Amino acid sequence: MTGAFRTGAFGVTGSGDTSGFGGLVRVEPGGAVALHSTDRPYGGWFDEVADALADAVGQATYDAAVRRVLVDRGEITWFVHAAHLLTLLQALRDDDALRFELCSSVSGVDYLDAGGPTGERLHVVYHLTSMTYRRRIRLEVAVTAADPHVPSATRVYPTSDWHERECFDMFGVVFDGHPALTRILMPDDWDGHPQRKDYPLGGVPVEYHDATIPPPDERRSYR
Repeated sequence: MTGAFRTGAFGVTGSGDTSGFGGLVRVEPGGAVALHSTDRPYGGWFDEVADALADAVGQATYDAAVRRVLVDRGEITWFVHAAHLLTLLQALRDDDALRFELCSSVSGVDYLDAGGPTGERLHVVYHLTSMTYRRRIRLEVAVTAADPHVPSATRVYPTSDWHERECFDMFGVVFDGHPALTRILMPDDWDGHPQRKDYPLGGVPVEYHDATIPPPDERRSYR
């Protein structure tokens, strides 16, 4: 473990990690989520996309919209302000030098106590694919649990419709402008959002001969 980050999984030390998760780098409770930004040049076609995006929206808008850019394990992610999300998505889809025609996924992440000084624990991740240039990138938006509002991407990418509904249902992110933002997995009157890290797990104890296994909410911890 270094600073606010923990490496590996399941607390394995002093022996080989056969879990397959030994390369994970996770944020300690109270730590900030990867606040550094990768210096340019990013390498390969990443710089071409960054330059084309800045040209498409204008350098001033690009600077205002992009919080940081992270290159890790051969993948690139733009962390952006929610207010500028649709402007960037529109340019990424329509500009001839970009042509990210497909939003293949919109997913949520809850970092709980690792939201940094602003408390932006809920992240929404957009996976974009350019079938023209055979490229994939990510955009990521972070919001607080107290104000979990993000503009809906359905106007630009209709495929994001049901992805945003699931993210709303599981994480409680409200996608403003969505045509019909409803739960799709849990009942309409369900209380809470099951994939938030502070959601109670519930369960009942299981009794064996001379042993009792406590319910999940008493034995599971997020480390």
